Amino acid sequence: MTGCIIHIASISRYCRKAVWMLLLICCTSSVFAKEGDNDEDPKFDETSIMVILQGLGGTEIPAVVKDETAYLSITDVFNFLKIRNQLSENMDSVTGFFINQEAVFLIDKKHNRIRFRDKVFNLGPEDLVKMETGLYLRTDYFNKVFDLNCQFNFRSLSVNLVSKAELPAIREIRQQVMYRNLNKLKGNIEADTVIGRSRKLFKFGMANWSVVSTQRLRNVNDTWFNLTMGGTLAGGEATVSLNYNNFARQQLLPTHPDSNIVRPFDQRQQYYRLRFVNNDRPWLRQIIAGKIFTPTIATLFAPVVGVQVTNTPTIHRRAYGTYTLSNFTDPGWTVELYINNALVDYTVADAAGFYTFQVPLVYGNSQLRLRFYGPWGEERFQEENISIPFNFVPSGELEYTASAGVAEDTMHSKLGRVQANYGVTNTITVGAGVEYLSSIRGANTLPFVTTSMRIVSNLLFSGEYTHGVRARGILSYRSQNNLQAELNYTRYRRDQKAIIYNWLEERKAVISKPFNAKNFSLFTRLTVDQIILPRSYYTTTEWLMSGALYNIGTSLSTYAIFIKDEDPFVYSNLALTFRIPGRIMLTPQAQYEYNSHRFMAVRCEAGKYLFRNGYLNVSYEKNYRNGITNYGIGLRYDFSFAQIGFSVWRNNNLTTFVESARGSFIYDGEAGYAGTNNRSSVGSGGVVFVPFLDINNNEKFDKGEPRVAGLQLKYNGGRRISNLRDTSIAILDMEPYANYLFELETGGFESVSWQIRKPAVRVAIEPNQLRRIDVPVSVLGEVSGMVYLKEDSLLKEQGGIKICIYKSDSTLVKCIVTESDGYFNYMGLGPGDYVIQPDPAQLKKLKLRTKQPAYDLHISSQREGDVIDDIQFILEKK
Repeated sequence: MTGCIIHIASISRYCRKAVWMLLLICCTSSVFAKEGDNDEDPKFDETSIMVILQGLGGTEIPAVVKDETAYLSITDVFNFLKIRNQLSENMDSVTGFFINQEAVFLIDKKHNRIRFRDKVFNLGPEDLVKMETGLYLRTDYFNKVFDLNCQFNFRSLSVNLVSKAELPAIREIRQQVMYRNLNKLKGNIEADTVIGRSRKLFKFGMANWSVVSTQRLRNVNDTWFNLTMGGTLAGGEATVSLNYNNFARQQLLPTHPDSNIVRPFDQRQQYYRLRFVNNDRPWLRQIIAGKIFTPTIATLFAPVVGVQVTNTPTIHRRAYGTYTLSNFTDPGWTVELYINNALVDYTVADAAGFYTFQVPLVYGNSQLRLRFYGPWGEERFQEENISIPFNFVPSGELEYTASAGVAEDTMHSKLGRVQANYGVTNTITVGAGVEYLSSIRGANTLPFVTTSMRIVSNLLFSGEYTHGVRARGILSYRSQNNLQAELNYTRYRRDQKAIIYNWLEERKAVISKPFNAKNFSLFTRLTVDQIILPRSYYTTTEWLMSGALYNIGTSLSTYAIFIKDEDPFVYSNLALTFRIPGRIMLTPQAQYEYNSHRFMAVRCEAGKYLFRNGYLNVSYEKNYRNGITNYGIGLRYDFSFAQIGFSVWRNNNLTTFVESARGSFIYDGEAGYAGTNNRSSVGSGGVVFVPFLDINNNEKFDKGEPRVAGLQLKYNGGRRISNLRDTSIAILDMEPYANYLFELETGGFESVSWQIRKPAVRVAIEPNQLRRIDVPVSVLGEVSGMVYLKEDSLLKEQGGIKICIYKSDSTLVKCIVTESDGYFNYMGLGPGDYVIQPDPAQLKKLKLRTKQPAYDLHISSQREGDVIDDIQFILEKK
């Protein structure tokens, strides 16, 4: 007891009792004095700190502070970074692993140490703090142990966290960005606005037209005309195609046997169809009335008028492989491939007329069609319906198609067909059905069963058995280097009447392989086809090679026909395409017969593009077998609204003039669009975006609000047409019934204050229609300012302060955080009244106050936007 030394011996016995009382008081005072000294030591202050990680953002983390040193809640930090961790029940330890499962850690308060991997970190008494809410670790130990550099700013109560390793939270963000980009490509993005189908009662939309006129000197002239119209009727897709020909359909009427009367409109050549589609209804997705397409087992050449119902969707589904489809047409013709009425690919036939497609094999029934366009405006409307032999249905799903109608033949044959397929697994599909055709003599009801199997990933099998008619199987193999082999065998019942051919067996083998190199590409195919007849057989073989070598297109086909008891007939067709000086494309072609060792025919064509959109060609052909010589000249020009062609041909003593033109036009009054096209438009759909300045901010296109230019779009598919006069943007040639995602961007607007509040729009495309989409461009105000911290008489910029903006009804609009230099900025305020102020809760934690608690803002309506940039908050310590 310093300062309290007493010599008891010098005190009288009467006072000893008082002295002992004094000593007791002094000792007690000394003890209390020591306890008071401990209370004067600094304590841990509980608060929350803003932890900021670049690439992830920031969050409030519970923390304690002592002597300007921060301790962060271990579990909250690790949860923020997505680090696996677990706090013990008595809150004495935290266990888990850091990023990977081998990096195990133990943070132990009882022994004041951290075990991480194979290392042990011993802690001081105040390096790890236990509070009622958990364990708190000093910020520098996050760096020493886990390489998490925590830079603590006491003034703003914030921590900037830096890590050299990729933390799970950052990896998750990166993966989300990747998945988001992938979903963008697939169109699987949550849209701000979804525009479904309109289902109009009646609406005209698009029309295709084409005309070919031929004049033959001293002979008959003819004109062929086609008009195809597409629109909406009773909410369904309506298509009508009218064909007129004043020569090709001349025939005698039964009532006038001696009269040659021209019938320009043949009913069999006219087309009409009404289709209702709802892909969201799994039990019935399509109802079709009119001219229907239905594959038949029995021979039927005439078109069918009737009704068809099915639950097969119209949109594409996931593909499980490809199937090679190839054939011949006229040289230079454009061939378009349609799957379920949607254009999926196109190609141009080579010099010999050969074309090939890699058709995606998708789950469910697929209707394939080919359309052919000639170089002089010719258009073949006899669309070929191709049947892919493999038909897979997803596991556990049932798909059906039922058709009934009357054929337009002389017997008015009645047709009925029902087929159902069920996916046993994703690799096995079984099906069954029945077909009825009244014109078959004898058994006109044909029950059948089918199956499709994917034996391994690159080996497919398809089989069919039709009672009393035939049994067939197809085996297809594709290797990793695209070698494809196919075996096809069909056996017919000898006395069957459903198929008009008297074949007993059909055997076919096809092997094909593409080759590609730097200056070389080749597609080769070998086909062997054998038909077994009751008393004979014949075999045809074809060896095809089509490709390019150093920009020289080459096509060589060799054919051989073997007939029982006859010599084989073998000939080859060689065609080349190459460029000569003057940018002239030269295409020589020759046919050579090996039996007689002579040329059958030779042909040569020279063509040149003129004025970018024009094409001039001259050709000569000599057929040695029939002595016919042809030569001619032609000119084609592609306008934006039509393709127009003129040609003149001389055939021995006959001169022929041909004029052709084709195109399409689109009209949609609601969308405010009228336009033309030099290609087919019927059956497709589109959208028209109309951006306007939403001055009153009600998201409606009101009278007096101006249109704006500069809207930028991100989308997949379609053809864009921008109208500079009214700033609208039309996207045409889109797949009907599909949902397209459009991302609207503002980078092209003249003012940065023009923003789009709902930039992601998903639109259901309707056939033969253009959907008008008004895009409200909001004029948004901007507010900015500074935050200072006053210390004595100095003002210092203060970062990390949360500034909140409220509407006049106290609804929170946005909270922003000041930058390191105290600056804040926000653009996104529509016209109206607002209040801006620092976050009171944060100021309370920081023990700060502001001289100006809040500012009233008024954002006015004006074309250029309103800017308020003089806001200033001065903070000071309480």
